[in-house]
Amino acid sequence: MSKIVHPYAHRLGVIRDWKSRWFAGSAKKTREFVRTDAAIRKFLAKRLRGMYISHIELERSQKDLRVQVHTGRPGMVIGRSGESATKLKKDLSQLLKTLKLASVPQLHLDIIEVRSPESNAAIVAAMVVEGLEKRLPFRRVMKQMIEKVMANRDVKGVKIAVSGMLGAASMSRREELRKGRIPLQTIRADIDYAHDEASLPLGKIGVTVWVYKGDVFNDSK
Repeated sequence: MSKIVHPYAHRLGVIRDWKSRWFAGSAKKTREFVRTDAAIRKFLAKRLRGMYISHIELERSQKDLRVQVHTGRPGMVIGRSGESATKLKKDLSQLLKTLKLASVPQLHLDIIEVRSPESNAAIVAAMVVEGLEKRLPFRRVMKQMIEKVMANRDVKGVKIAVSGMLGAASMSRREELRKGRIPLQTIRADIDYAHDEASLPLGKIGVTVWVYKGDVFNDSK
């Protein structure tokens, strides 16, 4: 099961919550909300690349849309005196107007700092991608990142896999390193998962990260 089910979706409703939270009263509104959410996520992923974005949460009320950006580098996203955040909010508002929605919601933008970036799978994947795009040896990048992640006392296990034309080889292959436990089929296991891609002259290299932070036995997390 763990080979075909996304680790996050596998735990939805048990120890995970949805990253888009809203209610649509009709099929037309559902289509509009899904299209808007996808456009916002695509825009932010491209705009904030390299700023260690963990995840993006969207919440809707009747007239408001709240976008929460969780990042390991809040200073870069906010900018000096909040200039970057103000410009980002303005560009997001402009994006909503170009989507030709039935009613444009009032936009609210929150920048939230990730307290422990080394234990977040998306940020770890971004760090590995950053090292690969600097042409560093992929095994060294993976080993250093695993040691850095395992230095966090909340982490019980980590696995990093890279695939593509590694080391400028003529044939693509897959390499992975792991340390500790990764119980993928245990639903109460708090496993963070992320996938990212590094763009190199010979093509893209896929980076996949699993981080295990122990078991969750109640709703405290």
